[in-house]
Amino acid sequence: MSYLLDTHTLLWALEEHPRLGAVAHRTIVDPREAVLVSTASVWEISIKAASGKLDAPDDLAVALAATDLGVLPITLDHALAAGRLPLHHRDPFDRMLVAQARVEGHVLVTADRALAAYDVEVLPADR
Repeated sequence: MSYLLDTHTLLWALEEHPRLGAVAHRTIVDPREAVLVSTASVWEISIKAASGKLDAPDDLAVALAATDLGVLPITLDHALAAGRLPLHHRDPFDRMLVAQARVEGHVLVTADRALAAYDVEVLPADR
């Protein structure tokens, strides 16, 4: 099975935040699991950190390189799929993550309950 972390889950994993649930933590650190981070999350973190809306590692690239997380680029298929999603959720970054998870067949690791409205398998990040 393969997993795609949403942005908050990624940040929680990097800082070992107590809101990251035990099941999600075990999945993320299990070397047998394929766990990915979207470039959309890196983009979102960069934008929000620069505007002061979010605390993030000073050098996100170095922090990510120190993990076993894979990086999932945004493709044309992902962009088209995100644009076709119903507007259950208005955040474009979250919509991209849903589209990527659906197109690639990944389980989305998120604490955002609103994303369950989409046809995507979810692993709750806070359990």
